[in-house]
Amino acid sequence: MSTYTASLRNNELIRVRARANQRRLYLACKWVVDTVLAAVLLVLVTPLLGILWILIRLDSPGSPIYIQERIGAKPRFKDGELVWMMQPFRFYKLRSMFHGADEGPHREYLRNVVQGRCREGEKFKLTNDPRLTRLGHVLRRTSLDELPQLLNVLKGDMSLVGPRPVPPYEVELYQNHHYQRFAAIPGITGLWQVTARGCGGLEGMVRLDIEYIQKAGLWLDFKLLLRTIPAILSRRGAE
Repeated sequence: MSTYTASLRNNELIRVRARANQRRLYLACKWVVDTVLAAVLLVLVTPLLGILWILIRLDSPGSPIYIQERIGAKPRFKDGELVWMMQPFRFYKLRSMFHGADEGPHREYLRNVVQGRCREGEKFKLTNDPRLTRLGHVLRRTSLDELPQLLNVLKGDMSLVGPRPVPPYEVELYQNHHYQRFAAIPGITGLWQVTARGCGGLEGMVRLDIEYIQKAGLWLDFKLLLRTIPAILSRRGAE
């Protein structure tokens, strides 16, 4: 059995303890693949990032880069056991909202989803968000706003594939079993992203994240990376 204990008071480190179902070799190879691919992709998309940077500045005032605190996890091996250390990190995106937009609507929306009062049905993303800029709608629908997260991968805070990192105010709503999704390095894309694309609610997201953790391997990561492109092009769930 795995045990999960957590507290977000004062953004302290949180330990999620689980049996080592992912070997050291897999995690080492995953880090190498992530680093090499993220570096290559970042070089390839740098001209596009430059263009988007200019367009965002022209579309609305404020920095083109949006930085938010997110909660992720990093692996540690102690006494033959894999221990996931949950911790906050600086998460990068291209800004798709008006500068200084209030996080309140998203906080309230998540609370309604978790408590089953969401009028959007099973979706786990806030749609028709008035805080989005004109260009922001395009960035969200094409997932281009996610490109700066390649820097997060190079920094070691994220992987190319894994459960999505979430803001602290979402974690505050979690029940004990939800913490199982933190037994992996957070990713830019993953099983939930390519299959549900924002649908399925919190329980659906957690179920798919845990399924990914249980089946984790380089071959699965490769397949999910390949499935990411058609998932983005379909624009299903991208708001």
